[in-house]
Amino acid sequence: MAGTMATSRTNDGSFAPFELEPVGPLSLHPAAHGLHYGSACFEGLKAHRGEDGTVRLFRARDHAQRLAGSAAGLCLPVPDPEWITEMLHAVVAANLDEVPDPPGALYLRPTLLGTDPNIGAATHPSREALLYVLASPVGDYVAADRPLTVAVETDLPRTTPQFGGVKAGGNYAMALGPTERARRELSAHQLLFAPKGFVQEAGPANFLLISDGALITPPLDGTFLAGITRDSVLTLARDLGDQVEERPLLVDELLDRSATAEAALVGTAAVLAGVGTLVYGDQRVRVGDGGVGPRTQRLREALVAVQRGVAPDHWGWTEPVAPGG
Repeated sequence: MAGTMATSRTNDGSFAPFELEPVGPLSLHPAAHGLHYGSACFEGLKAHRGEDGTVRLFRARDHAQRLAGSAAGLCLPVPDPEWITEMLHAVVAANLDEVPDPPGALYLRPTLLGTDPNIGAATHPSREALLYVLASPVGDYVAADRPLTVAVETDLPRTTPQFGGVKAGGNYAMALGPTERARRELSAHQLLFAPKGFVQEAGPANFLLISDGALITPPLDGTFLAGITRDSVLTLARDLGDQVEERPLLVDELLDRSATAEAALVGTAAVLAGVGTLVYGDQRVRVGDGGVGPRTQRLREALVAVQRGVAPDHWGWTEPVAPGG
């Protein structure tokens, strides 16, 4: 964990100016709303050190906007996205010396927690909240050349449809049990949720199928997270001349196409991680040649090049972080 974090608490629903302080325990009332009723949400994004030495935040404003949307969905006080972005810049600037060289990055975790000290407020939103930002140096979550084994779950959803688009801890908690069972019983790295046979997302990432010259991914309908890395990859694919199809994807189609296709998980931590094997029932289905496909590699390299300032950023995704904020 990096040494400096930022914190801000509300007063009458308005956020006070944030403070930079050493990472340490937080003071919370044991009846805090978020601890009992799940009024908590978060984001995950990265700052990358480029080959030129400049540290750049990647799509910070989009992550800040999504955090504000999650706050609204949970009826929490909603912080201004511009102010969240300022907070992120300040935390990175305070931890510049801890940003690792590529392929590592500095991971940022803005977190919003309802703090009303009232265990009788199960049917009322928290009027007060704590917002804080942690930073942590990280390496590659999944090596670029390591194919994953992904089990397919068609009975259970990852989360409730009402909160599929909210980045809340409860969504991840719902996926923990099924994912752990898949790891233990099927030797799978991750679990792809496809309730009623319709592909949605894996526990920590969105899903892409690359087949017959097209990137195929389920359309955003609010039942799963609108991934910012997903959006980045689809944008890059279109610019590289690939066909992108955002449409319903059935498990039957996924399995039928697998022999001649590529598949990948896409997210902030995973970046673009190739899927080599799908496990469905008692079947183990190889995807393509079982390795990380060439188009998956090309898209990953294109994304990483933008993040590290090697390739031009035509979309305004990257923001250099100035020393001292």
